[in-house]
Amino acid sequence: MAEKISLSTLRPARGATHNSKRLGRGPGSGKGKTSGKGHKGHKARQAGNTNPGFEGGQMPMYRRLPKRGFTNPFKVTAQPVNLKDLERLSATEVNPDTLYAAGLISKRDVPVKLLGTGEAARAYTVQGVSLSGTARTKIEQAGGKIAAE
Repeated sequence: MAEKISLSTLRPARGATHNSKRLGRGPGSGKGKTSGKGHKGHKARQAGNTNPGFEGGQMPMYRRLPKRGFTNPFKVTAQPVNLKDLERLSATEVNPDTLYAAGLISKRDVPVKLLGTGEAARAYTVQGVSLSGTARTKIEQAGGKIAAE
């Protein structure tokens, strides 16, 4: 009769687990003294691993190549919305909340910029959104208003 399996009787398959090597436990163990790390040198040390850019003492690539420019940590990239996408809005109000509700932007708290690709189908009232020059003229030509921020 087979043994009933339960959480308390589960065991790994035979040969699936091994005892860990007991390093530095005397000369009789076969892994005593230097614990399998040889004699001295960088790899024999406690944290004996090299940094990711290490090339064996050769001048590493990240030091050989010239450095140019910088990355502005304060850069704010706006979420773009085109005029042609505003047709998906049911209301004539254009603000971050209505754009988010229509699925035109993915985040409410990130700035939005309205771009001039397409035509303004209706007279929109824009508030809380920055605009490109062409978007501004197209909305004003369609009879829309841009609220001052």
